[in-house]
Order: sequence, then C-alpha cells, then structure tokens
Amino acid sequence: MKIFNSTGLCEPEKHYMVDLTDRLVQIKAMVDAGKYFTINRARQYGKTTTLAALRRSLSPEYDVLSLDFQEIGNAGFATEENFVQEFCGLIRKEKRSGFYITEKISQQLDDYYNRKEHRARLGYLFDTLSEWCEINKKGIVLMIDEVDNATNNQVFVDFLAQLRESYLQREERGIPAFQSVILAGVTDIRNLHRKLWPNEAHIVNIPWNIAADFNVDMSLSAPGIQGMLDEYEADYRTGMDTTVVAKELHAFTNGYPFLVSRICQLMDERMLGGRFETRSEIWTPVGVSEAVRMLLEEKNTLFESLMGEVYASEELRDILQTVLFSGARVPYNPDVLPILDGEIYGFLRQKNGTVVIANRIFETRLCNYFLSCDEPRRAPVFRAGNNSRMDFIRNGRLDMAVIQK
Repeated sequence: MKIFNSTGLCEPEKHYMVDLTDRLVQIKAMVDAGKYFTINRARQYGKTTTLAALRRSLSPEYDVLSLDFQEIGNAGFATEENFVQEFCGLIRKEKRSGFYITEKISQQLDDYYNRKEHRARLGYLFDTLSEWCEINKKGIVLMIDEVDNATNNQVFVDFLAQLRESYLQREERGIPAFQSVILAGVTDIRNLHRKLWPNEAHIVNIPWNIAADFNVDMSLSAPGIQGMLDEYEADYRTGMDTTVVAKELHAFTNGYPFLVSRICQLMDERMLGGRFETRSEIWTPVGVSEAVRMLLEEKNTLFESLMGEVYASEELRDILQTVLFSGARVPYNPDVLPILDGEIYGFLRQKNGTVVIANRIFETRLCNYFLSCDEPRRAPVFRAGNNSRMDFIRNGRLDMAVIQK
C-alpha cells in the first residue's frame, strides 16, 4: 500500500502524489526547443521530485545527466581544479549507476578527475563535453539539483560563463553542446551577485542571461490534489468527498506541495483513534482543520528553514509584519529586496499587484510568532470589521476558528 511522503523524493510507485504529466509536458517542450533554464522555487516545493520524474520522461528520447551539487563540499568549489575534479566525479558516479559514456570520453573525464598533466580546467572540461555531445547518439540533457550549494563561489560563476559560451557557440556556429541545461535551486541565479558581492553597490553581470524564463506552475491545483485523494480513496474506501477535501486542502496551503503532503500524512497516520474513531470521520473538512492545527504546532524542516530566514533578516521581518498587521495595501515590487527574498523563500506572493502571505498556514505560523515576540507590531488589523482573517486574537495567539473561515 502506498503512503503519503513529506520528506525527500516522492516516487509514484511508493507514494500518493499529484499527477505531474501536465507539468512535465510543459518542461519537455522547453527541452525540445533547446532551452537552458533554471527551476527556482521555495524549499520543499517539489523541485527534486519534478527532476526525477522529468528524467524518466525524457530518457526514451535523450540521455539525461542528472547531478546534485549538494554532493560537492566547500573544498570542491575552492579552486577551478577542485571543481572540475568534483564535477567529473559526479559524472563517474552516474556511469557506475548505468549511464552510458563512450570509452574515449570516459577516459578524458578520468584524466581530469585524477588531475593528470594538470588538465583539470574548465576550458578543457568543456572541450570534452562538446566532443561528447557531438559523438553521442542522443542529445544530452544536463540537470543539476541544489545549485544553491555553489552560489557563493566565484568558480561557479566561471562554470556558468562556460555554459553560456557553449550555448552561444551552439546557436551561432553550430558547435555541439548540451541539448538543454536545467539548474534547480531556491535562489534565482540571476540574483547571484547578492551572495557573491553583498556589499557592492553596483550590479554585477552574472553570465546566465541566456536562460529562458521558467513559468511552469509547480503548485498543486485543487483538481490535482483531488486526483491524489481519489487514488487514496480507491485503496481505503473512506467515503470521503474528494472534491470537498481537495478544495479544503488547497484553501489552507494554496497548493504548497510539502504542506499538502504533510497534512495528508498527519490525517493518514496520526489521527485515527481518540477524537476520530474511523477514517471516514478523518477525511472531512473537520479532519483537515484538525490536521492543520497539528501541523501548526509541530517543528519540521520546512518551518525551521523558513523561520531561519526570518530570524536572520530584520528587513524581511519588517515586510512580513507590515503585510500581516498594518492593514495597508503593500504594492508588489520585486526591486524591493525584502519582498524579493520573501517570494524566494516562499513566504510572500503577489496577488493583483499586491504583496500577500503565500498561504494561510504561513500566515498563522508567522502571526503567532510575531505575537509571541516581546514587542510585536500592533496595528488597526486587530479591530473587527476590517475584512481580515486576523480580526480576533485569543490568549495572545491567532484564533483558529477565524483562520478557518
């Protein structure tokens, strides 16, 4: 029997999950067109799961080289030579798992890995990669997950410059290169200069201006969630109205993948017995609300990661409190860095040109955090009748009965 999963990679053979077919079709169209692009979304937003599904989807037509920069430590980015060695090491690992590489290319990569003749340089590496793309029977798609692990390193900028140059040479002169390059992480690489040179007033030209815009919606829709619940219902026969429960899950989470999965996991694994005697009682709007209450009271990797960003940035805290408590309309402007950061980390989104909290779960968690601080910002939002879900506070915490409306 399948289970709900809220940690790591979701696999369709093992886990209840939303059908990703439409998403994969859109991304494959970009790959077919030879695009280089970045998938940057907030933490635990389904990036790794999407890449794994995309690899399976592309494999009949392309050779997909899937690497993870999380496997490269800080020392691996210290010098160009170290990086080339580590990069080739990742490719060697792919080869051991069955990825086909011709003997000639494999030998060259081994030489770089072993630093023979001091040839472990990016220029030499990309000459080999170009030759590989030329002689390979299929187009090669390069996917790199967790590129954030490298984004505060100059060597990574040099690597991006080489990718850019190979793309331009392919387009302008027909020199073989990767069919497509997909970089996945939280931070948009085009904002890389803020990590590398945070105190510099000028804008640094990051060599990733060849990347196509990635506009694929990776949030989970209510119909998509319903499809997942239909599969669960077919196994357990709870009698739930999957349409109603899916809409309720979406209303709380706005389709944030981790939150949807975690609420379902709590309902499936933690709520049977006590208040709820049967699964039929659990899989209802009342059961969803109880699971949300449990979620809001737990520590998990997503909340710890997001709150770490709140603790670290006074400007982000100010923006969040303004949106939560001031009652004023905050125009969306990505040039305001705290707004941009809030969007990157998943706290904020734009709605009709206005900045809003990304979903009701984050709204409640953040509000309770600020109300627990010594001097939370107080504003007219606490007066009844201002059309806010935060009109009523009880015992210093946000009243769940109001949030559920």
